[in-house]
Amino acid sequence: MSLLSVSGISLQENDKFALKDINFTQEKFQKLAIAGETGAGKSTLLQIVAGLIQPETGEVRFEDKIIRGPADKLVPGHPAIAYLSQQFELPQFLRVEQVLRYANKLSVEQARTLYDVCRINHLITRKTNQLSGGERQRIALAKLLLASPTLLLLDEPFSNLDRVHKNILKSIIQDLGEKLGITCILISHDPHDTLSWADEIIVMKAGQIIQRGTPVQIYRQPVDEYTAALFGDYNLISGEQVAVFSKLAGVEIKGESLVVRPEEFKIASEENGGLLGEISKARFFGSYSELEIQLAGTSITIKTDAHGMVPGAPVYISLTPDSVWFL
Repeated sequence: MSLLSVSGISLQENDKFALKDINFTQEKFQKLAIAGETGAGKSTLLQIVAGLIQPETGEVRFEDKIIRGPADKLVPGHPAIAYLSQQFELPQFLRVEQVLRYANKLSVEQARTLYDVCRINHLITRKTNQLSGGERQRIALAKLLLASPTLLLLDEPFSNLDRVHKNILKSIIQDLGEKLGITCILISHDPHDTLSWADEIIVMKAGQIIQRGTPVQIYRQPVDEYTAALFGDYNLISGEQVAVFSKLAGVEIKGESLVVRPEEFKIASEENGGLLGEISKARFFGSYSELEIQLAGTSITIKTDAHGMVPGAPVYISLTPDSVWFL
């Protein structure tokens, strides 16, 4: 039995489908991420899972029991499911310890462990108006977790956080399953957040699920250009160049276009079968350099750890069979 089962969920808003026939399951401790452009229906889906919005069709089952929406319950929500929205709120001018005390259902030892996981012990005596945005978010998260939820829904938790607070929150989310036994679903627009964390990723477009798979599958084998763009830079090869780059990679043509991630191109030589091009732009990013190269009648972008290359210089490029994906 799956921890969470979402079946046939649909919802219309303004005569358009906000969600259409959504189906997926989640196992206990499985780290599930949901990705998609703004307006794809990600937040609406999370709120339906949390029991905060009523779907028009379909059902959500949590631990094999139907989650009732606001049309069926006086007080919406589910006691074992916590939802951290982008617009979380904390009472003003109260000490953190007061905010948490009012919500606490745990023993002293359990609460201390939770505060350690959330990295907030040093904030307990401060007032809520003395906290940074990242600190306030961690307090809001701890407040939700004091109710001992089994499933935590995180809606764009990293938005508007600086690098330091973002890395702290990433560590906390990683610890939730390992130390507190909490299963998470995460929404984020940043591919680095989802690819490095999730066991599986669901890709949504216009209220529908268009792909589900492991981070490696989603990144290397996107179902379409929309999905490829969600998870980083890419080269889209089409037209006559498909035959050229297929030959370079040593694969048969299996589609009208192909996707190649910039890091998949390798600098080679004529002797080992490289294709000759000319560098048009070179940008240094510390751990790698980004090159724009003109070759075979088109322009490609590559990422390489070879530095010092300059515009106008010739360069040979190669591909391996598993570095291209046909659309």
